Parts: sequence; C-alpha cells; structure tokens
Amino acid sequence: MNTYNEVIKYASPTSAGAECIDPDCSWVEHWVHRAGPRKEIYYEPEEVKAAIVTCGGLCPGLNDVIRQIVFTLETYGVKNIVGIPFGYRGFFEKGLKEMPLSRDVVENINLSGGSFLGVSRGGAKTSEIVDSIQARRIDMLFVIGGNGSHAGANAIHEECRKRKLKVSVVAVPKTIDNDILFMDKTFGFDTAVEEAQRAINSAYIEARSAYHGIGLVKLMGRSSGFIAMHASLSSGQIDVCLIPEVSFTLDGEHGVLRHLEHLLNTKGFCVVCVAEGAGQDLLQKSNATDASGNVILSDFGVHMQQKIKKHFKDIGVPADLKYIDPTYMVRACRANASDAILCTVLGQNAVHGAFAGFSGITSGVCNTHYVYLPITEVITTPKHVNPNSRMWHRCLTSTGQPDFH
Repeated sequence: MNTYNEVIKYASPTSAGAECIDPDCSWVEHWVHRAGPRKEIYYEPEEVKAAIVTCGGLCPGLNDVIRQIVFTLETYGVKNIVGIPFGYRGFFEKGLKEMPLSRDVVENINLSGGSFLGVSRGGAKTSEIVDSIQARRIDMLFVIGGNGSHAGANAIHEECRKRKLKVSVVAVPKTIDNDILFMDKTFGFDTAVEEAQRAINSAYIEARSAYHGIGLVKLMGRSSGFIAMHASLSSGQIDVCLIPEVSFTLDGEHGVLRHLEHLLNTKGFCVVCVAEGAGQDLLQKSNATDASGNVILSDFGVHMQQKIKKHFKDIGVPADLKYIDPTYMVRACRANASDAILCTVLGQNAVHGAFAGFSGITSGVCNTHYVYLPITEVITTPKHVNPNSRMWHRCLTSTGQPDFH
C-alpha cells in the first residue's frame, strides 16, 4: 500500500481508538501515526524537564501553542517547564536565560499576537545546541517553527540520537504561508487570510472611488501562493491574482497590463493581488540570503507598481494607483477562533507525542486527521499551489482573469 499520501485511521491496536475493521486483517504499522494520548507513557512526569522554543518569523497563534503545551504538560504532572528565549539563539547567546513557565504565567498570553518567548532566525551549530540541551538536562524539546526550524529540529534530534540522549524533539508546524508538505493547513494561515481581507477591501474602496482606480495588494508567500489565492477567492473583489506557481507575462497582447487596460475600459477600476514570490523570473535575481538561509527575493510588488504607472503614462491613459503592502501586519495579530482551536489541538498532541517517547516528529493535520509525521518527510520540499487544482481554478473563475501568456 502506498502510504505517503494516505493517513491511517488508527495508530496501533492499543492507541487512538484502534480497531480492526476487517476480521481477517493483519496489523501493518504505517509511517504516519494518529496523534493523541497513549495508554502507556515513556517518561515519569515528575522527573521531566520540558523546554519550548519559537523560531523564525512571527505567526498568529504562537502564544496559543505555547500556552497549550504548558497546560498539557502540567496535566501530565510536569513541574519543570521552561521557555528558551529568541529561538535557537537562546541556547547559546550569553545573557539569554531560560524562562520558567507555568499555567499562571501563560494563562492570558493567547490574548495578544507575537511570541511570548520571542523569535529569531538562524542559530548556533547543532552540536552547540545539543551541548546546551545536555547541560540544562532537558528531556523534551518542543520546537514551534516553519520549514527551516523543522530542519533544525531534525538535526537536533539526530545529534541527540548520535549521543544516545533520551530527549524527545517534537515540532509544531508554523507558517502563515501554509507551505509545509503533507499538512492540510498550518496554524496562522486562516488568520492571515482573514487579516488580508482588510487590505484587499481598502484597495477595493480606493480603486472604486477613483477615476480609473487601480488597487494593488502584495501579500506574503515566498514560494507558495496560498494566502494570495485564498484571500482573492474569499474577498470576491480581486480581478487579477498572481502567484509564484503560475508563470505570466506583464507586457504584450496577452499580458497583465493589457488586461488592466481592458478592466479600466469596461469596469472603470480594478484590484490586483500578488504574492511576494510571484514574477521572480521577470526580475533581476539575487544570491543574497537571510539568516535562515532563504534567498532574499526581489520586491515584485514595487516592480508591479512601477510597471503599471509607466504603462498607463506611456499610453496616455490616466490611472490612479494605490499600492498596499500589509505583509507584516497579517502575521502580527492575534489568532482567530479557527486558528486558536487548531493551535490547541496541535499543542496538546505535541505533548502526547513526547510522552509516547516519539522524537523527530511533527504534529499536524493530514487528510483531515491529526497525526504525527516524520520531520524528515515534511522538510523535503515546500508545499505548492497546484495550478491544475480545483481551488486554483475556482480562484480563476472568481477573478475572471485570462491566461497571461
């Protein structure tokens, strides 16, 4: 059986409500385990020291996950819980001390955005981090982060195995881009899409209120256009949506700029939504990278703004362009109800996984099931919008945009 894109219904005959639905079945262990509490636990809770770290950029729901991990650890009876400040940097940077955590400390941190523990990109060598884990006598490490942070968590897990340390390294996938492989959805995504509606609505009002008004909105999405696609689809106000997975041309008879001319002639105004990673093939490439090792993208939003202004000036048509870039605003806000629930379940399941003795796993949702996935699998490549998917075609139907080639 091909299990890579399938999630088993049950984890084992004695966990997660397992039952044999076929009388003649023989149990075959799959690589994906159903998440949840186990009948037996690996650790003695009173002896456990657990640490939580949040890495990478901000994301709605970080505090919700921290809070729920602490709550669940205390439910198990763990009394020694600490937070590592400012990402992996907190393991080695002098002056950054671990923060004692308890239910009383984290009770209301979910009421605000950001991370109670702070975040940072990059970090020390894996060996130095594991040296610190050993020195601090940490038994469980919960890493909340995206693809890069997951790669770091897996390296820590492997180094702990190499040293024969009994440390459970469990990750929780965090990215508003929703670009982690095999995950139906990552926390923060719903909130980011909802927050993006405010920017799109502002662009719509500006465009509609002006003579030949054009609203241009740039949203986050380095290599995956999920936010732009879902925000465009949900708003119903977007005429053109451009994402990294679908190539397009700006100039020429079938280019985006000619279509904007058509929209101004027929509607009188238009609204364009672009993902930050869209159109990189049209821009000068940079080999520079940020602290996380990500290639620094050229600013397509600004490029698009300049191209639109120049195009309409060259053809002698007045156009009133308003450019809105809310990229960091959509990730700094508090989680909405949908994300808060997801954070709660993911945080609980991360602790259940650690107490089961698992390590090198991440807690997520795959094919509607809450599961544990091997980190090695989810970091192989980012998840992308499928240009042949129903969802992208729904977006195209909503915008009415043609094929820009």
